[in-house]
Amino acid sequence: MSDTPDIRRPEAIDARWLTDVLQQGGVDAVVKSFTAKGVGTGQIGDSVRFRLEYERGGEAAPASLVGKFPAAGDESRATGVMLGNYIREVRFYQQLAPKALIHTPRCYFTDVDETTSEFVLLMEDLSPAEQGDQLQGVTLDQARLVVLEAAKLHASHWGDDSLDDLPWVSNSKAAPPSSVTDELVAQLWEGFKLRYGDRCRPEWLEVGEQIATRFSQLGELHDGPRCLTHNDFRPDNMMFASEKGGYPVTTLDWQSFAYGAGPTDVAYFLAGALPPEVRRAHEDEFLSLYHGKLLELGVRDYGMADLRRHYGQGGYLLFTTAFFASMIVTPTERGDRMFLQMLGSAAQHMIDHDMVTRLT
Repeated sequence: MSDTPDIRRPEAIDARWLTDVLQQGGVDAVVKSFTAKGVGTGQIGDSVRFRLEYERGGEAAPASLVGKFPAAGDESRATGVMLGNYIREVRFYQQLAPKALIHTPRCYFTDVDETTSEFVLLMEDLSPAEQGDQLQGVTLDQARLVVLEAAKLHASHWGDDSLDDLPWVSNSKAAPPSSVTDELVAQLWEGFKLRYGDRCRPEWLEVGEQIATRFSQLGELHDGPRCLTHNDFRPDNMMFASEKGGYPVTTLDWQSFAYGAGPTDVAYFLAGALPPEVRRAHEDEFLSLYHGKLLELGVRDYGMADLRRHYGQGGYLLFTTAFFASMIVTPTERGDRMFLQMLGSAAQHMIDHDMVTRLT
């Protein structure tokens, strides 16, 4: 009989603990030894790949696992705690992932201490699939796959007001008041301008001036059905099949999910993952693909006119996430480039869909 694994950081993990993880996850194996190496580019959490050697294994015993833990950087970890991200992700895998329709990694073990927000999440290793790259973007074929995955996620809990009863679902009626106030967002925008303003185009700053003090107002623009949304739906949080194999696309990082507006996820992804000219040329195709999948999965009474309006409103979240996150996580060179790319792409999406004019 195995013991229930406890919550621990990567440096405290041993072969016995990994054995307990596998056995309580349904794999009859005994780990003899392992190696651990950091993977990924996460800003709020740290990920580690554990390559396993077995004393006793079998076909079901994985060659490796990937674990997710609180960020080692004090600033990033404090952000994860303040925003409830660690608790939210664990609860997603425990309670919502089985019904979410979207492809997620198999979870072998996850738990969280709600008092301290210490957590651990042990998942299948998705290699040889490869992590997407926000700075590199995606191909059109990859974008089509992601849009279909978005429709699956949104259809799974379309208009499902039972989510309002869950305090760890952002934007639910049971959720505590958000720590992200309009005053905080405005303050962070001012800090962003001081740190990055000389690297921004004038039109980006103009967009920021219009939305930085209207964060709550923008979130209330949606007048359609709500659903389960990812809220950080971008390539860095996805794994794509490589030439060597892997699932076509798997969505990771469920720290920010909410009961919100599905088309905002679509805008968030397309604005950030494709160059503006490519996004413009294929926007109609992507929206038709998304809408068709919603209908196929049973969504009714939601027309293309509503979808186009809600999609056009959705770019604000990518913009605010970019400058907000850049100011509250431990800075890195790649992170700086990524946040500027996100902000610029979102600004162009908002301009293209006339959102700035509507706010003036």
